[in-house]
Amino acid sequence: MENSESLKLENQICFPLYAIAKEITGLYRPFLDELDITYPQYLVMMVLWENDALTVTNIGDKLFLDSGTLTPLLKRLEAKGFITRKRKKEDERVVQVFLTENGRNLKQTACSVPGKILEKINVQIEDLLELKESIHKILNKIQK
Repeated sequence: MENSESLKLENQICFPLYAIAKEITGLYRPFLDELDITYPQYLVMMVLWENDALTVTNIGDKLFLDSGTLTPLLKRLEAKGFITRKRKKEDERVVQVFLTENGRNLKQTACSVPGKILEKINVQIEDLLELKESIHKILNKIQK
């Protein structure tokens, strides 16, 4: 029989990761409400601000999202006028996503969000960078 200690919530790695992700995402809400976007939409916009004209597959790969999850997000961003979606002429199965002028302009306003989040969290930047590095190491091992 397995050790029942392993089933205690306090012994799980997944729970604190889940809880901190939920709490931090919640901190973003008021700032993203001002931008009229949700947190998942913000993630998509950050990917596009970094590299415009990506395919839906490229965006999904970067954000660990499948097209079934990503497509509704993209439709809402398009309805808000932040992006456009176009099928590639060479292969109509491939959809490329482009920032609109409004989408590019939104970046200027969004630039203040990370600083506001750091202020709210009130943790040393070194501690956050160390946490981020540890999470990336684990994520890379999981992906192999």
